[in-house]
This record gives sequence, C-alpha cells and structure tokens, in this order.
Amino acid sequence: MSMISAIICTYARYDVLRKAIRSLTSQTLTSSQYEILIIDNTPNAENGEGTICKKEFSDIENLTYVFEKTPGLSNARNVGCQLAKSDFISYLDDDAIAEPQWLEEVLRGFNSFENVGVVGGRISPIWEIPRPTWLGNALVGNVSVVDWGGNLRIAAEEEWFAGANISFAKNVLVEAGGFSTNLGRKGSGQILLSNEENEILEYIKQSKYQQVYNPLASVDHLVEKNRLRRDWFRRRAAWQAASDFMLNPSTIEDQLPCMLDNFKNYLCSLPPIYRNIQGLYFKTEDSGLFEWQLSAIYANTALTLAGFDGLEELDNVE
Repeated sequence: MSMISAIICTYARYDVLRKAIRSLTSQTLTSSQYEILIIDNTPNAENGEGTICKKEFSDIENLTYVFEKTPGLSNARNVGCQLAKSDFISYLDDDAIAEPQWLEEVLRGFNSFENVGVVGGRISPIWEIPRPTWLGNALVGNVSVVDWGGNLRIAAEEEWFAGANISFAKNVLVEAGGFSTNLGRKGSGQILLSNEENEILEYIKQSKYQQVYNPLASVDHLVEKNRLRRDWFRRRAAWQAASDFMLNPSTIEDQLPCMLDNFKNYLCSLPPIYRNIQGLYFKTEDSGLFEWQLSAIYANTALTLAGFDGLEELDNVE
C-alpha cells in the first residue's frame, strides 16, 4: 500500500493540469511510496480532451485517472478520498506545481508529531501578470498565497491553510464526514462558495487533532490575470460572507453590530458622492482603502443575508 495519495481535482483546465501532474511524477519519493489520483470533473471529459490527457499519462504506473460526472469540487475531493489507498491524502490544485520534496515533507509533518489531522504548507504565487498596486499583503490570502515562515511546527491559532496545498489523515476526513457538497465551488468558478476546508479544519480543532505547518511542503500556485481584478475580489468578498453564513450563521449574527459600525464608518469616510452603493464599487489604487471596501462588501452581504434590523440606520448616513 502507498504511504500517501496525491489528489488533483480538475475542471476543464488541461493546459495547467498537465504541469501539475508532471510535478507529481517528479517527487523525491519512489513511485511505490505514493499514488496519484486525477479526478476529472469536466463535462463529457471522456469524449474530449480528458481522454487525450488520460492517455498521455497512461504509462505512469502509480497514476489513476478518473472521470467524475457529478459536479462540484467537494464531491470530487470526496471521490478521491474514497479511492485513496493510503493513510494520508494530499490535495493539490490543478493550477499548482508541487516542489519535488512536497510529499516527502508532508509525510514528515504527519510523522513528526502525534495525532496529526492536517498538514499545510507554503504556497508561493506565480503571477500571470504583475501584481496590482491595490493588492496589499493583507489580501493575498484571497488568491491562496500562504507563507507563515519559520520551521516545521504545530500551527499557531491564527495560522490558516489553503486548499491549493492541504493534506489530511484519511481517517480524520472519514470521521468528519468528508467535504460538504453544499460548500465549495462548482463548474467554471462563477459561484465562489468556499469554506469546505474550514469545516474540516474546525472539526479537527474541536476533536483535538494536531494541525501542523511545514513550509518545506511547498507548492507554486498560478494567480491568473482574471483573478487580479477588483471585481473578482469584490465577488470573492461577497461569496465569502455567504459561505461563512452558511457554515455558521450564529457566529455571523453575533458579529452583525460590529459589521454595521464598520460599514457606516467606511461610507462616512468617503466623499459625499460615494456615500451610497457607489462606495462599494469605485476604483482605488490605495491598498488599504480597497481592503476596507472589501470588508464593507462582506458586511453588507452578511447584514442582508441576516435581515439585520439595524440596516435602517444607514438612512442617516450623510
């Protein structure tokens, strides 16, 4: 049996997928020590380029290529988990490139501590176009940039992991019930629901499993130009609020008064012409102001979803 399973879930992205697969075929582990599972969620993949891609890698003995017709990233990840023949599962995005030592360092993370449920690693960006001036360091996590520095360790409370590079003990995934198919993205990415990993991570935290960060378990991740747009970040903020509300409505409801204050303070900080819906969409190169704009969008979405009674107070904003 393999020591670890590397899983890529993909949807109509064969150009980047091939690079991701090649990075997995070049690991420092021997081929007998790990398996590669490709879960192709592309519609009619078996009748199109999916079959071409599958044949292209058919000579890789430890690689299994699966066509999965039921849409959704969470479902595809669950299928990969069910098929995995090892005790540990590493998920890699189809637009990421794993460093040669990635799986070896993931295993070191699991084996260096007791009762480890998850191992996260560094995710370095591959900018398809130059990074915009409005994209400050506080926002790069939205495009899955993760670098907590330091060495292999139990992760601190504030240190989070991203799905582009995250590994679980299989038994923990099974105990948690897998990834919620009500969360996570589906299809081409117009719907930016998330939190499917966060739900598992919260289960791990509550179950007292260890969360480990190993910066040497690293990958490079493509940040496409279509994500380096203000409108994408605005959509991302709104969908994050919806995802958080779906995951834990009570926590969001407890924060609503603070969100309302933040929203009002943001609008009041703007010139009068923008103290309305325009304030959520005007362009700015100021990274700090854009970050505040996104937090206002998040707040507005959460307040609307909750039907918060304090919204009428906004009529008094001048």
